Amino acid sequence: MTPRTAQEDGTDGALRAAQAALAAEHAAVYGYGVLGGRLEGGRRSDARSASDAHRARRDTLARAVRDLGGTPVAALAAYALPFAVRDPASAMRLATVLEDRVAGVYSDLVRAAQGPLRQDAAGALREAAVRAVRWRGTGVAFPGLAEKAAPPDDTAEAGATGAPH
Repeated sequence: MTPRTAQEDGTDGALRAAQAALAAEHAAVYGYGVLGGRLEGGRRSDARSASDAHRARRDTLARAVRDLGGTPVAALAAYALPFAVRDPASAMRLATVLEDRVAGVYSDLVRAAQGPLRQDAAGALREAAVRAVRWRGTGVAFPGLAEKAAPPDDTAEAGATGAPH
């Protein structure tokens, strides 16, 4: 019997999805570092808790990537923000965008993974969706699915895709 390759047993897709989730967690940790300074009181505490959660997920994903035979993607020194964060309102909007993006990559990981990694990804997707609701003030029908969660083109958040305004 010949050994199975990563492509044959499905771990190649899971590895790619785990790497994407890890990259998104790196970006979320960075983003919360930026937006936290624009918040006060309870919202600053919420941002700190979210940042801690993303750091923990990042560390868990790095281990998962290694377990899948990969080398964890490194964090960048800085990330381009989708818009300027100048006040509490824009900080909360950035937190929502970060959580929506994280939910999206975890949705991909849920589809690609199996077993405990899939369960962890589903839990992370749920956590990101709950945080997004807290920041946004309302939920979306299908968290993690961009085509269902995208705001209408005529809102201020429509430009929050990373593309310059």
